[in-house]
Amino acid sequence: MDLNTITAVIRPHGRDDLPAWQAGDAVLGGGTWLFSEPQPHLRRLIDLTACAWEPVEAGSAGLSIAATCTLAALDAFAAGAHGWSALALAGPCCRALYGSFKILNQATVGGNLCLALPAGPMTALCAALDGICLIWTPGGGERPVPVLDFVTDAGVNALRPGEILRRIDLPARTLARRAAFRQVALSPEGRSGALLIGTRDTDGAFDLTVTAATRRPVRLAFDALPDEAALAVALDGAVPAALWYDDVHGRPDWRRHVAVRLALEIRRELAR
Repeated sequence: MDLNTITAVIRPHGRDDLPAWQAGDAVLGGGTWLFSEPQPHLRRLIDLTACAWEPVEAGSAGLSIAATCTLAALDAFAAGAHGWSALALAGPCCRALYGSFKILNQATVGGNLCLALPAGPMTALCAALDGICLIWTPGGGERPVPVLDFVTDAGVNALRPGEILRRIDLPARTLARRAAFRQVALSPEGRSGALLIGTRDTDGAFDLTVTAATRRPVRLAFDALPDEAALAVALDGAVPAALWYDDVHGRPDWRRHVAVRLALEIRRELAR
C-alpha cells in the first residue's frame, strides 16, 4: 500500500546519522505491517536497513540478533550446526508467522517484537530464551530490557519516543537447554491462538513461556519438573482471567484450555 502522507525517507548509515525524533516519525525495518494498511499520522520514515547491521552474530556469550534481521535469515542461520539445542526453536517460530515466503524474506525480528502482537512468534522465541533487548535512547545512550518486559500488552511495547530497538541478545546458557515447542490455531493457516515453549536445564530446572493465548508473554519457572497437576494449577495461577487474549482468533476460555493442554504436552516431552 502507498503511504501518501510520507514527505521524507531518512536512510541513516549509522547511529550518528539518526535524525532527531519528531511527531509523525516511524522506524522502517521490513515494512510488512507498516505498508499493509493506511498510516495517515505518519510524515517521515527512518529506514534502518541502510545501517547494514550483521543479521546474526554468534559468540561464546550467546547469540546477537539484529533488529533488522529477517525471519528468513534467522531461520537459515538456525538450520546450521551451532551446538545450541534450543536454537532449533527458531525454525518453527519463524514458520508460525504463517506468512508467504515473500513475508518471511522481508519481515524482521525487531519489527515482529515492536509490533507486540500477542501471536508474534519472535516474541515467543526471544522471551523463552531469556532474550534481552538492547535499546538505543536519544542522546547516545542505551538500555537493556528483557523481552519478557518489552511487550507489555497487546500492541504495546516498552519503547519510549525516539528509542530504537538495536538488537536482541540470547544467552548461551539458555540456548544450551533442551526445548519443546507447541502451537495451535483455529485454522491450518490461521494466526496462533496459543504458542508455548518449554525449556529444561541440565540441573532439572524447567521454564514454560506462554504467548499468543495471553495479552503479553507469561513465564513460569520451576526448580524441578512439576507433576502435571501442579503445572496446570501454576498456569492457572499465573494468568488472571483478564490476561487471556480475546479476538476473532480465539476466545479466552478456548485459549486457556489449549494452553493447559499444550503445557502438559511440553512437560511430557521434556520429562523424557
